[in-house]
Amino acid sequence: MVEGKKVITRRDFIRTGSCVAVGSLVGLPVLGRAGEKEADPKKSRVVLIRNEEVLDRRGIIRSGVLEEMLDRAVSTLAGAPDAPSAWSHLFRAGDVVGVKSNAWYHLPTPPSLESAILRRLAGAGMAEANMAVDDRGVRDNPVFKRATALINVRPMRTHHWSGLGTLLKNYIMFVPAPFMYHSNACANLGAIWQTGWVQGKTRLNILVLLTPLFHGVGPHHFSRQHTWNYCGLIVSADPVAADATGARIIQAKRDAFFGEERPISPPPRHIAVADTRFKLGNSNPDRIELIKLGWDKDILI
Repeated sequence: MVEGKKVITRRDFIRTGSCVAVGSLVGLPVLGRAGEKEADPKKSRVVLIRNEEVLDRRGIIRSGVLEEMLDRAVSTLAGAPDAPSAWSHLFRAGDVVGVKSNAWYHLPTPPSLESAILRRLAGAGMAEANMAVDDRGVRDNPVFKRATALINVRPMRTHHWSGLGTLLKNYIMFVPAPFMYHSNACANLGAIWQTGWVQGKTRLNILVLLTPLFHGVGPHHFSRQHTWNYCGLIVSADPVAADATGARIIQAKRDAFFGEERPISPPPRHIAVADTRFKLGNSNPDRIELIKLGWDKDILI
């Protein structure tokens, strides 16, 4: 992959389905379009959008297509009539927003996606001084130190320690000693989401599946032959539901590629634990409202 003021009521909070414990995650109240079916309050809404045109023949991202995907996914997630309405619904002009990205050089968050997010925040009234994108420097970043809201965005990939590099794992740079979370396949990553840096601040999660890594080999746990052009984004207020959905896609790709069941190794148990122990969201597909948009060939879910 290469680069080319709304008051949230208690009812709103419950409707999202992504906050199952007080203080675990800011809820996303769904606006709802005329004639749209009422959301199931027990389910987390996850939007999967794909567009085969987002990558050209050389694998270079078409930024315009990627931005259209982002706008449609966020609008659908919020139940808004258009992208500006959705972003203004999620963020207020007085917010200070940190965009937690991922800079792993083999498969980083696309810079064009980071830029698109900043432009949409600016369109929602955010001042430039109150927005920042960062990964490894978040603890020293002055915007993140005073952030009132976070956007979590990263590519999904298999991972040597945690089984999968996920939205849940993306916040590991908020703690002073990340290595303390590596035991038991990083099962306790959900605890990070209950720290002062993060708790109650995440408004939007974007899991990038443009060219996800489904199998890692070698000292850097990376091989280009084990990525593929899935051309997708997963968007949700619930990081657990988004990660669980992405994990199903990765597992399906592994089974198809190897011609047999090939479980993710180590098992990404931190996703289920974030649900059952830390109450951060829903990992069970029966409790996820999955909305699929766009290109459906080999969708794997």
